[in-house]
Amino acid sequence: MADVDAQRAEKIAQRDALIRAVLPHVAFDGWSRKTLTAAAESTGLGADAVGRLFPGGAKDAVAHFMEMADRLMLEDLAKLDLAAMKVRARVIAAVRIRLERWTPYREAVRRALALSPLPPFAGGSLRGWYKTVDCIWRAAGDKATDFNFYTKRGLLAAVYGATVLFWLDDRSPDCAATWAFLDRRIADVMQFPQVKARITERLKVLPDPRRILEKMSGRRRPTPAP
Repeated sequence: MADVDAQRAEKIAQRDALIRAVLPHVAFDGWSRKTLTAAAESTGLGADAVGRLFPGGAKDAVAHFMEMADRLMLEDLAKLDLAAMKVRARVIAAVRIRLERWTPYREAVRRALALSPLPPFAGGSLRGWYKTVDCIWRAAGDKATDFNFYTKRGLLAAVYGATVLFWLDDRSPDCAATWAFLDRRIADVMQFPQVKARITERLKVLPDPRRILEKMSGRRRPTPAP
């Protein structure tokens, strides 16, 4: 078992190294097997490493890039005193940490996003996107198991996606405009429980829509049999 774990760790380390080597070149040559092969040769892994590490080519490489970004984000978050932070601050910190690391390689991220609608990439991109949002909520201490589990992830996915798009074109110093944008969007998400509660209370005092439809149609509810 120890040997298997060591082999797995070594393979992950090699994949990480290859992704790091390929990122500077993706801006010019895109996510392609040719780019991966050139990066593998430059790191000393050899051209045959691409088939061994990423048998699916660019599709597998982009998927690993997303997984690696999540893993490094969690490692960085582990260094913070999250217990002393409010949930909102934890979520903001997670999104910011995840993006800040890759600011020098924004074009590589843009190229990966451009591939996501294509059939070979669509499924993996959606799974990767969900895993990122799930990682952020779990790191923030979310333990929801009911409908709120999906609601929170859906809301954060929208916020995260909008923030990534904003960040890709942000040229403000240290991406200050992106973090201000993120803060506003997260504030909106955190208001959702209160908004939901207010809507629920208001719905209680509204007429039953079924009765309204019955009146408009001239129908009456059947009288229960005695």
